[in-house]
Amino acid sequence: MDPASKDQSKADTSTSDEERFEDANEKAVDEVIEQVTGLSVGTSPKTNTSSSSEQTDKFVDCRSDPGSDEEALTGKGPTAGGSSVEHEDDYIDDESQRDFEKSLSEEEKLANKAKAEELKAQGNDLFKQGEYQKSADMYTAALRICPVDFNAERSILYANRAAAKTKLNFKPSAIDDCTKAIEHNPKYLKALLRRATLYEEADKLDESLEDFKQILELDPDNAEARAAQARLPPKIQERNERMKEEMMGKLKDLGNMILRPFGLSTQNFEMKQDPSTGSYSINFKSGGGK
Repeated sequence: MDPASKDQSKADTSTSDEERFEDANEKAVDEVIEQVTGLSVGTSPKTNTSSSSEQTDKFVDCRSDPGSDEEALTGKGPTAGGSSVEHEDDYIDDESQRDFEKSLSEEEKLANKAKAEELKAQGNDLFKQGEYQKSADMYTAALRICPVDFNAERSILYANRAAAKTKLNFKPSAIDDCTKAIEHNPKYLKALLRRATLYEEADKLDESLEDFKQILELDPDNAEARAAQARLPPKIQERNERMKEEMMGKLKDLGNMILRPFGLSTQNFEMKQDPSTGSYSINFKSGGGK
C-alpha cells in the first residue's frame, strides 16, 4: 500500500472512531435519561407541551401559576418525604463540558441546544404534575447537553432545577443551583428572590439581606424585597447579640478553668466596653470578687 493510501486509511479510521464515539455518547445520554425518568427522549409526558418556539424563545421558568411560585419559594406544599439528603449525581462540570464542546460544530451545538429545550419542556410538564424528582433529573440531563455558551438557557435550567429541589426539600442544593443561575444571568430576579428566601430559611440572614438589596437595585418596587429590608436587620442584630452572649459565656468558663489553679476566677476581673470602638478591656479588681 502506497503512503497516500495509508494516510487515507488512517483518516478513514480516525473519522470512523470519532463517529462511533459521538454515537455512543449520544446513546449513553439517552439511556441514562430513560433509566432515570422512565421516559424516552422525544416523548412527552402525560400532558401536551407548549409549542417548540414558545419553549425555546420565551425566557420563563417552570412555575405554572402564582400559587406554585409561593410554594416553590417557601418550600411549602407536597414534598418527596421531606428528605434533606443531597444527591451527588447531578453535578455539572462546566469546564469539562466546555472543553468537549470545542470539537463541536455550530450546527452540532444548535442541535444539542434544541435537544436540551426538549428535555426542559418534559421537565416542566413533570414539575406541573408534581413529579419533582423526575423533573429535576430532566433538567440535569438538559444541562449536560445544553452548550455552556447559551447563558440564558442554562440560567433557566438551573433555576428550574432549584425550584424542583426546593419542593423536594433539598434546600442547600437548591441554593447552589440558584447561584449557578445567577452566575449565568446576574439580573435573573426570580433566581435571586428564590435564593434570598432560601437563605433566610437557612438562617443565613446576612446573605439573604444582600440578595434582597440586589433585588431592590434591579426592581425598586419589589414588595417582598422591601419587606425583607425592614424585617431582616432587627433579626440580624438579635442574632448577633445572642452570639455575643454565648461567646462571653464560653470565654468566662475558659477563664475560670485557667485561673482556678491560682485561686482566682473571672469575678476577680471586670470587663469594660469602649463605646466609641466597641472593643473590650479587662482590668483586675484588687481585693475583691471572691
